[in-house]
Amino acid sequence: TSFSTPKKKKRDDGMREHVTGCARSEGYYKIDKKDKLKYLNNSRAFAEEPPADTQVRTCPLLTTRRRSEQRRLLSSFTGSCDSDLLKFNQLKFRKKKLKFCKSHIHDWGLFAMEPIAADEMVIEYVGQNIRQVIADMREKRYEDEGIGSSYMFRVDHDTIIDATKCGNFARFINHSCNPNCYAKVITVESQKKIVIYSKQHINVNEEITYDYKFPIEDVKIPCLCGSENCRGTLN
Repeated sequence: TSFSTPKKKKRDDGMREHVTGCARSEGYYKIDKKDKLKYLNNSRAFAEEPPADTQVRTCPLLTTRRRSEQRRLLSSFTGSCDSDLLKFNQLKFRKKKLKFCKSHIHDWGLFAMEPIAADEMVIEYVGQNIRQVIADMREKRYEDEGIGSSYMFRVDHDTIIDATKCGNFARFINHSCNPNCYAKVITVESQKKIVIYSKQHINVNEEITYDYKFPIEDVKIPCLCGSENCRGTLN
């Protein structure tokens, strides 16, 4: 019943030659450390530098096709109702370069530090969301404190954004009867936001303005925008 096991030979490439012709029929056998290190070294070299015939070559036609598909997908997004959301995400990813300094219109103003194309999001009007009752109370308190400028922006009938003491550079944008931007209310994740859009191309160091569209009142607020079609008053 006992018979000698044939000696297992190695092939020229270093792999063990199976006498029975099938690896599973010979069971488990140990691999020498020398063979294991040789195999691992060969595997690392293959992973770092694959053979020339297996390397992926970039096809110019394929790259152009992929780019065209991306542009077509982007155009389909911008042409849908989610275009504002897409632009808002782009604005958060890369904010426009802006600065505030002294303005010839009134006090401080916001200026562009880079060219801005037409119909782009310039900046979001950030502040604290409050109700109309709180806005009336704060307006009276700001007058008592000597804060003459108003930094409140109405979102809808019930909500007002107060950027007087909690806001960003958008509160420094001055009014103009011939503005280069306009304000728009968009909805992002069920929350209404005010974003300033560019109406036309804006050059570097050009002041950013929009129409405040104050309601008509008996007590007039003089307008100092200096444009050709200036109405004379903000309200």
